[in-house]
Amino acid sequence: MQFKTNRLRDAVLAALVLGSGTGIAHAQDANQGQEKAKTLDTLVVTGSRIRQVDVETSQPVTFITRDDIEKQGFQSVADILQNITATGTPPLSRASPLSSGESAGGTFISLRNLGAARTLVLLNGRRLGITTSGLADISTIPASAVERIEVLKDGASSIYGSDAIAGVINVITRQNFEGAMASAYYGVYSEGDGAIRKGDMVMGFGSDKGSLVLSAEWRKEDGVGATDRWFTRDPRGPLHPTDNWTTVGGYGGFVTTATTAIPGIPTGTRVVLKPGGNPRNPADYIRQNTNTGSCAGATASTGCTPGSIEHKTNTLEQTDLRTPLESKSINIDGSYFLTENITASVGMLYSNRSSERTVAGYPMQAASFNTPMSAQSYFNPTGATISNWWRRTWEVPRVSGSELTTYRFLASVEGSFELMADKPWDWDISYMHNSNELIQSSYGNLNLANVRNAVGPSYLDGSGQVRCGTAAAPIAGCQAWNPFLPYGASGPGSLTGNQALQDYLFQEEHATGETTTKIWAANLTGSLFSLPAGDLGFAFGAEYRKESGAFTPDALAVTGGSTNLAAKPTQGGYNVKEFYVEVQAPLLRDMFLAKDLTLNFASRYSDYNTFGDTTNSKLGLVWKPIDQLMVRGTVAEGFRAPTIADLYGGGSETFSFFTDPCDTLFGSSAQNATTRGNCTNGVGGNGALGALASTYRQRSQTGLAGSPNTQTPIAFTSGANPLLQPETSKTKTLGMVWSPEWVESLNLALDWWHIRIDNTIVADSPSNILNDCYVQGLASRCSAALFTRGADGTPHVTFGSRNAGYREVEGFDFDVSYRWNWESIGAFRVTSNSTYTVKDVLISTNDPRYPVSSVGVTSTFRIRSNMNLSWERGIWGASWMTRYYSSMAEGCTYFVPGLNEANLECNQIQYAPTGGYVAGTTNPASAIRRRNVHGATVFNDVQLRVKLPWDGNVSIGANNVFNKIGPTMYTQPSANVNYYGGFDIGRFMYVKYTHKF
Repeated sequence: MQFKTNRLRDAVLAALVLGSGTGIAHAQDANQGQEKAKTLDTLVVTGSRIRQVDVETSQPVTFITRDDIEKQGFQSVADILQNITATGTPPLSRASPLSSGESAGGTFISLRNLGAARTLVLLNGRRLGITTSGLADISTIPASAVERIEVLKDGASSIYGSDAIAGVINVITRQNFEGAMASAYYGVYSEGDGAIRKGDMVMGFGSDKGSLVLSAEWRKEDGVGATDRWFTRDPRGPLHPTDNWTTVGGYGGFVTTATTAIPGIPTGTRVVLKPGGNPRNPADYIRQNTNTGSCAGATASTGCTPGSIEHKTNTLEQTDLRTPLESKSINIDGSYFLTENITASVGMLYSNRSSERTVAGYPMQAASFNTPMSAQSYFNPTGATISNWWRRTWEVPRVSGSELTTYRFLASVEGSFELMADKPWDWDISYMHNSNELIQSSYGNLNLANVRNAVGPSYLDGSGQVRCGTAAAPIAGCQAWNPFLPYGASGPGSLTGNQALQDYLFQEEHATGETTTKIWAANLTGSLFSLPAGDLGFAFGAEYRKESGAFTPDALAVTGGSTNLAAKPTQGGYNVKEFYVEVQAPLLRDMFLAKDLTLNFASRYSDYNTFGDTTNSKLGLVWKPIDQLMVRGTVAEGFRAPTIADLYGGGSETFSFFTDPCDTLFGSSAQNATTRGNCTNGVGGNGALGALASTYRQRSQTGLAGSPNTQTPIAFTSGANPLLQPETSKTKTLGMVWSPEWVESLNLALDWWHIRIDNTIVADSPSNILNDCYVQGLASRCSAALFTRGADGTPHVTFGSRNAGYREVEGFDFDVSYRWNWESIGAFRVTSNSTYTVKDVLISTNDPRYPVSSVGVTSTFRIRSNMNLSWERGIWGASWMTRYYSSMAEGCTYFVPGLNEANLECNQIQYAPTGGYVAGTTNPASAIRRRNVHGATVFNDVQLRVKLPWDGNVSIGANNVFNKIGPTMYTQPSANVNYYGGFDIGRFMYVKYTHKF
């Protein structure tokens, strides 16, 4: 078989050999590029099964080589991928310690911001193991084992099946490494925290009988607390340091009633113990300072001391900004030549990742768990039952650990033969087994049965000890609790310094999970026959895949016996039989305005035992009018099958954030008469508030809602849906790659992409259900099976996933690379990768609505761009990289004329459908017409490296060298603090030493 060379293809091939950050090229010179191209064998590029020489296909692919990895300060596969421009907001960032469930502690990549479950992750062309929610934890792959990463920015269900909607990430490990090398890495933030330590080694052996490569890696990353950074230490950011401190804090207290009256204080008032007061004396209780703002203009008599934050707690003092983790991994790739044309290969991966998350002690509220303080409790100052008491257990922060162990085994036999003269065929048969075993532990949630005993009847015995129960019927092992003693106060029943009480109230909980992926596959690829323009490429394959998984919460959580959210076990599985075919037909070659015209077609049939079968196809075209210019395009169908959790997930309790449309201050009812009428009379026979509708206010965990999107005071229920159908998608791309002849080593690529996902599997939400019912007036969404209302109007919502609405994204990728050499100065290379998002629309209902684009809002950046400049001369080298994030906007939680404007907050008017903003309006409802618009953020990274005479290499550098801090984000995108979870949190300095043996 003969292969022709051209400048464009040779440049791309040289890029893979020399190292690049894009799928476009960096060639030293034409002769050198051609020489390297001729030495390369055929290869498979992600997105196609047909072996070929050309790596420029009809699909846009980004290449991240070993050289790229070495020239940056990011030391995990996850961090490397998160910083490419096609990547969206991290689904679970290290700034999300409140995350829960089996995925907590993992790292997941979301291409095109479409969600990690719609991004397929491969390891050497085979699927990575997934959670029951369909997420592939990229942190299980050791960076030291990586040879290169190929990111296909196109739909690929016709080749790989389910999940490849947004694109495919294919991590390719070192296969032919010979020798040995070891590296040590240490980095730390300029504040002296968040240290990262990493050690790795690679050994490889090769002979005429086969090869073996072993990679081992250990990595430990320290945590960073939210209060260790000035921009995250306050609940509402540095501009409002006294706002949003919780009233359910280290000060315990209760709400007075007619039977629990405090002298001089009206009933219905929140009271706490005064400093140094006697907790058994009612006269020592005072009105709690419940103001959660700056108290401007208030007085002590109104329950707020101006500028004071007394009686409240800043939960961020016990919350992680960057959660710690530690990982250990070993990867082995080996091959043995059975005959001249048959090779047996094996791949094994062991990975252990442990992570930890810390948040503030639990905000215990008796009314939420039916744990009243008994009238006979020794610590009850009123002598009557107290149903509504509270106390945050500040002495015992909630700490959750997650340990994931991955075992992966791949065995394959592959070979080649010639079906006819000069028509080689390649085949392979393989079996892959991937098992993820999860153990989660948590400490800091309260055992509710023990709480009831601890605040139940108690008495003072003859030895002066307070005992649970009564003198006639003491409760063995119980420890009496006085929740009204604040944090730091000592005395009988105090939680501070009382280990026996802490041991009684808190028990460590354990959850376990395991998912298994088994794949049997066979592939055949080669040339069917010759056409005038070249050989007709062909690939055919069959695959059987079986997914099974389970996640079992602790028994206390399953039964609702602790303050941990109640959840039932998830368990199930599915299997799929698949067949695919791919054809690559060269139509024209070496003709006028048609140096190459190639058509690619692929189709895959999938038969699931859950929902049935589906067929998805893809058509691609490559046209080169001249050697230096390639035009490419694709049209692809795709799908994503429902996951195990989608189909078989156990219901769980959750304290959702939502805005009740019937709320007369922040809801639609405040401005829309139709909504007010639906709230009054109900829709479809459910949800009527009657006369209450005219004054109804949504409840929060501390009283009335003080802003939109408030957390419910009672737990809602979220569950699975066994009737879900797969999502379907259509992807279109059109682009060009240009290497102009008159500017040597300049390469440009521009690609347009458009993805539309229909029948989306969306997590229904309380806001969606209530808005559909009251605002849209849809009787089907007002069913009592979805929600009911309590006597005070508070909704009790049950929700899960459903097929509804669509997701549509559109944009452009623009890549540039240029390489030049100045003899007296050195060799330079500049690469730039940019993604411009034109449209990002999410509609989560099948009912008519106006499409709403979220481009530039909250966590969707309209533009992300990276530029890397590197220099090499002799033993020296240096790199400078900029990472650009365009401006973002977010909803304004409330607007105070003059105050917010002076701080450049709520600086954009967004008119509501019912009218415009009225200047000087003080009604917080007007805030829904305003947004915070934040400027662009740019991070700069620098590295200097030197090759030492004894085969050593030293690299020193700093990520975010100028210590740039992004804007305060009150909507907390991908974080549990007012800061975007994907941004750097400071200047990070590092040093790395590598030694070759």
